Amino acid sequence: MSKIEFKLPDIGEGVTEGEIVSWLVKVGDSVEEHQDMVEVMTDKATVPLGAPTAGKIAELRAKAGDTVPVGQVIVVIESAGAVEAAPAKAAPAAANGTETKASAVGDIKEQLPGMSPPSAPSPKAGAYFSEQPLAAPATRKLARELGVDLRQVPPSGEAGRITKTDVQSFAEGSRSTAGHAAPAAAATPAVVPVPALAPVPVGAMEERLPIRGLRKRIYESMARSKRTAAHFTYVDECECTKLIALRERLRPLAQTHGVKLTFLPFIIKAVVAALKRHPSMNCLVDDTTQEMVLRKTYDLGIAVATDAGLIVPVLRRADQRNLIEIAREIERLANEARAGKTTREDLGGASFTVTSLGKAGGLLATPVVNYPEVGILFVPAMKKRPVVIDDEIKIGNVMDLSLSFDHRIIDGHIGAEFTQTVIDLLQNPDELVLSL
Repeated sequence: MSKIEFKLPDIGEGVTEGEIVSWLVKVGDSVEEHQDMVEVMTDKATVPLGAPTAGKIAELRAKAGDTVPVGQVIVVIESAGAVEAAPAKAAPAAANGTETKASAVGDIKEQLPGMSPPSAPSPKAGAYFSEQPLAAPATRKLARELGVDLRQVPPSGEAGRITKTDVQSFAEGSRSTAGHAAPAAAATPAVVPVPALAPVPVGAMEERLPIRGLRKRIYESMARSKRTAAHFTYVDECECTKLIALRERLRPLAQTHGVKLTFLPFIIKAVVAALKRHPSMNCLVDDTTQEMVLRKTYDLGIAVATDAGLIVPVLRRADQRNLIEIAREIERLANEARAGKTTREDLGGASFTVTSLGKAGGLLATPVVNYPEVGILFVPAMKKRPVVIDDEIKIGNVMDLSLSFDHRIIDGHIGAEFTQTVIDLLQNPDELVLSL
């Protein structure tokens, strides 16, 4: 019998560590080659790791909730054969969305845009940015050579990682305090210091659950968005009587194509048209370079509630699809998200998001921008209420559209004009028909 030390593999895309979400095996279990052993989540992907060979689980060297660097041994397998325990590379996901397996890494589910922990606040003298700093092995080696304590280095890399430049700047800054000229400031986004939080007292009648997996990424992403983007929400009502009539006329046609036609495809069409008229809304913000990244494509995030948490698959090329195609694609994305089968091709890269609570949509909301996007539209449920039409009070079908946007990038009148464009198209939807 030989023992194989299975290390957290390099799954590419700059990932240097992963969180153990759950173990699918326990010590003493027999596993087959490629059998999933553990689920690992990074800021890029959710990855089930498969056994490199058949054997018996001898040791588990990390527990659920632990964050481990790439290259660290996480499980030891006893095998009758001699198998090299080199970390596997991730296989690319299949283009058709079906599961793809490699020797150690199976289907990769890419994480939501902007779901990275924020850069750490500036510590007081003698304090640490992080007790467990994130850094690649090469960066750690450089820190050792320069005598730098990584815990004291302010990170500027993606997901709060420390880069080589951060280490060098910190080392030069330390030397400057000893009599040398201070170096030029690093291009690190300004972050408002966050006061230390007091722990919540433990009570007898309570249950505590660790924040892990997708919920942890949502936890981090929402906090980063609120700390970074200057949120502003604009709300206005949309009277939908004409839209309802148009949908009713088109529903039989959609059914012949095997598609259930909801209101969302019409809203997507209106949003795309509004983005074309107001291109600054079809934008990402790069805080590391202080640049606006204007997108020339129209890939919209469609927020979907799942048992694991909110996930935002992306409707690609929304401007190139007709209503039937949009309806079919939305249905596919939502079904796969709820079944936990979303592929990496369907996640990431959106420049604007639409979110809705369906029939439970309430009156209005103040949605949180899906950072680094600059805008998100909340669509509530339609409700019957009195409206004034042609100076007469009538019963209308109304929904209050809520647009949240990053006020650092989008001025209030731009956000209002964008929302009004969407509303005008939905209240007079004949123009949408022309783009079928």
